[in-house]
Amino acid sequence: MKDVILPAGEYLKTDEAFVKLYPRNIQAISKRHWTPLHIVRYAATFLGATPGAKVLDVGSGIGKFCLAAAHYMPSAHFFGIEQRDYLVKHARSAQAKLSINNVSFIEGNFTQADFNNYDHFYFFNSFFENLFDEDRIDDSVAYSESLYDYYTRYLYNFLKERRSGTRVVTYHTLWNEVPREYKLVESLDGGELNFWVRR
Repeated sequence: MKDVILPAGEYLKTDEAFVKLYPRNIQAISKRHWTPLHIVRYAATFLGATPGAKVLDVGSGIGKFCLAAAHYMPSAHFFGIEQRDYLVKHARSAQAKLSINNVSFIEGNFTQADFNNYDHFYFFNSFFENLFDEDRIDDSVAYSESLYDYYTRYLYNFLKERRSGTRVVTYHTLWNEVPREYKLVESLDGGELNFWVRR
């Protein structure tokens, strides 16, 4: 049966519609690995509140957070960095279908990014796949507990060095991964979605 092509705006109405932008193998893992649209809306409103804000999604996968956030907050620019090249290709393909311009996708490990280029950050804990087999997207990258520790420390240290006023949203992330220099200003979704500001 041939897939029905929806108008661009229709894909952003529900999570079920959004995943139709992607092949069936990506659709099959979407609920586990990518941010629900109602969570994106909360996070995007907080991170993109200032016109011209540059927001980085660490471990952007298929680009769902960035694409939906850019739709909700057109005056901000959202960047996604992802180490799996085929996921970056899916993200760019979806971007073309949606005709969203205030998004950029970068292929690479987040430790290679220059964080001085960004104002605020989104993090849906992509490091957990180093600890639990069932949470892995695929077997195309290396996994280990030591990598989890390394990535977590790296994230903690770069956040600690950000300037006052930097905003961070974490989703399904341990609170101790955010430096004490950040103030928790709001917590939603049963404590899983958290909003932080650097003092």
